[in-house]
Amino acid sequence: MNAGSNPVDFHAFEHAGWEAVHDRYDGSFAGLTSQSIEPLLDATGVREGSRVLDVATGPGYAAAAAAARGADVVGLDFSAAMLATARRQHPALDLREGDAENLPFADGTFDAVVMSVGLLHMPRPERAVAEAFRVMRTHGRFGFTVWAPPDQAVGLGIVLDALRRSGDLSVPLPPGPPFFRFSDAAECERVLTAAGFESVLVTLVPQVWRLRSPEALFEVVLNSTVRMAALLKAQSAQALDAIRDEVRQTATQYIAGGCLELPMPAVLASASKS
Repeated sequence: MNAGSNPVDFHAFEHAGWEAVHDRYDGSFAGLTSQSIEPLLDATGVREGSRVLDVATGPGYAAAAAAARGADVVGLDFSAAMLATARRQHPALDLREGDAENLPFADGTFDAVVMSVGLLHMPRPERAVAEAFRVMRTHGRFGFTVWAPPDQAVGLGIVLDALRRSGDLSVPLPPGPPFFRFSDAAECERVLTAAGFESVLVTLVPQVWRLRSPEALFEVVLNSTVRMAALLKAQSAQALDAIRDEVRQTATQYIAGGCLELPMPAVLASASKS
C-alpha cells in the first residue's frame, strides 16, 4: 500500500464506485476487456471439465467464456450491482458475492483461478494472490490481466497526461496500491513467487479500444471507471474543461475507419501450483 493508506477505506471506495458504475462499465468496456479473456483461459488451461473460479467477475465475461469451454465455473465479485448485471446476461452461471482477499471456498477447490482486470482494484493484492493459491488444487494454474503501462495503454495514458498538464493529481482520494503496479513483469513474478506459485509467465496481449469519437474517451473514463473518474471529478470546473479539451485533441490522431481506435494492451501473468 502507499504511505498512509488504509485498506478498509480503499476497499469501501472501490466498492462504492463499482456499485455506481456497473451498467455503464458494461456498455463501455465489454468490447475491450473481452479481447484478453481467451488468452487468459488458455494460459490457465481452462477446458471441458475444469473447475474454475473467476475472481472479480464483474459482468461475468471470463466466467461465461470458461463455461462456453465446458468448464464448471463459479464467478465471484464484491459488488452486488455488478453481479446483478452478470446474472441478467448469463442467468445460467453460478455467481456469488464475496471478497477476493477472503475467498469463501475450501483449500484445493479449483483447477484454475482467473482474474480479468481485477487485481489493480484490490487494497491488498498480495492477499488476493495468496487466496487464489490456497483454493487451487495441486498442478492448478492462476492467471490475471491488468492494463499495460500508460505509454502503451494509450487510452489511459492520454487521460493521465491531460490530468498532469491541466489538472491536479494531488487531490485527496483514499490511497491504494499504485494503479500500474502489476504492469511491471518483474513485480508480477515477485508477488506470484512469494505466494508459492511457480513457472511464472508474463506476456503482453494486444488489444484495441474502439470508441465512437474522440469525445467519447473522456466521457467513458469520467462516467464508467472508479479511481480515474474520482481524480477527474475532484478537479475544478475550469481544469476539467481543459482536461476534456486536451483529451479530445490528442485522441483525434487515433481516428480510423470512422471511429476511435486506441491501443490498450493487457499484461497477462500466469503461474502454476506444484
